[in-house]
Amino acid sequence: MLSGKKIVLGITGSIAAYKSVLLLRLLIKAGAEVKVVCTPSVNAFLGELTLSSLSGKSVFSGIWEENWSEHVELGLWADLMIVAPATANTLAKFSHGLCDNALTAVYLAARCPVMLAPAMDVDMYKHSRTQKNLKELESDGCIVLETGEGFLASGLEGVGRMLEPEELYEIIESHFRGSELSGKKILISAGPTQESLDPVRFISNHSSGKMGYALAKAAWYMGADVSLVSGPTQLSPPKGVTFTNVISAQDMFEAVTAEADEQDCIIMAAAVADYTPLTKADQKIKKSGDDMQIPLKRTKDILKSLGEKKPEGQILVGFAMETENELDNAQKKLFKKKMDFVVLNSLRDKGAGFKHDTNKVTIMDQAGNVEALPLKSKEELAGDILQKVIKLFAARKT
Repeated sequence: MLSGKKIVLGITGSIAAYKSVLLLRLLIKAGAEVKVVCTPSVNAFLGELTLSSLSGKSVFSGIWEENWSEHVELGLWADLMIVAPATANTLAKFSHGLCDNALTAVYLAARCPVMLAPAMDVDMYKHSRTQKNLKELESDGCIVLETGEGFLASGLEGVGRMLEPEELYEIIESHFRGSELSGKKILISAGPTQESLDPVRFISNHSSGKMGYALAKAAWYMGADVSLVSGPTQLSPPKGVTFTNVISAQDMFEAVTAEADEQDCIIMAAAVADYTPLTKADQKIKKSGDDMQIPLKRTKDILKSLGEKKPEGQILVGFAMETENELDNAQKKLFKKKMDFVVLNSLRDKGAGFKHDTNKVTIMDQAGNVEALPLKSKEELAGDILQKVIKLFAARKT
């Protein structure tokens, strides 16, 4: 999501600086280009070698060295500057326009948004002067983040803890949220369903939910109002989406159809069971004999129901997991269930399908277009699928 974004990470002398290393790693892993700027006191907590090794770039920490003018270049280069941790001392300098080190120089030269993650002891944070500084920085246009609450390095307990790296990463991601799908309501289903045999056992499939969750995150990142309806998975719901947890195919049917009419787009990425036990035993079924027969009945076909009742202008997308005659089977499903386009998976493709972090699909639409995509991460593929949705929205608008 942050691929290609240029971020200046400012680090000040605080015990919380160790969290900055983890934040830096998350940003680099996400594809961001990060340049680190430190105050002189950071050396008491972190070595520059660690930071330069992770970022792949030299650390800017001295304004009287050969690269003394780098503060101007960084101020023009960055899409975002985040100072984490931001100590009371550095916040005071920012607030009063002081410029005595590399970080304060970059701050004054920055033309990009500046995000501040305070970190200090509880009494320092609550001090009236610190609070005034924070308010003045907000009035100057800085994005001042809240602090966490808990045990502090001093031994006291209270506010003043810098937010955790994962929290800061999510905030940075939210900052770069796009607008391609702004104003659109999108419902996405994900994961498997579980069809109970008795209080202990169930019938299910190998779906991990990764594709649907990647779609939900990408759609939210593009500005959509996202509802995610998910069967049981080991995944955490993406930040910002409305989440509904379901178990069975019937649960999925009820949750999806309850919201269907108000959606601009529905993407059914869930692997919903086609059959469910005719009856569910009240008690655990005990072993008896060598064989066991389980009568099954058809579940409600969610995609077919959505296609039959689809409001005008709504885009309906489905997935087809096939093991043979892939194109023919997917095309039949496309027309029979009145989808706008179908995303075909084949279990015969290495690295595609259930549980993988990658996928290889073919997209087929009502106009007869067939687009085979190469193997790529499910996050990248989510972007491709949503770009197809965006193009359909644009075509219908014109």
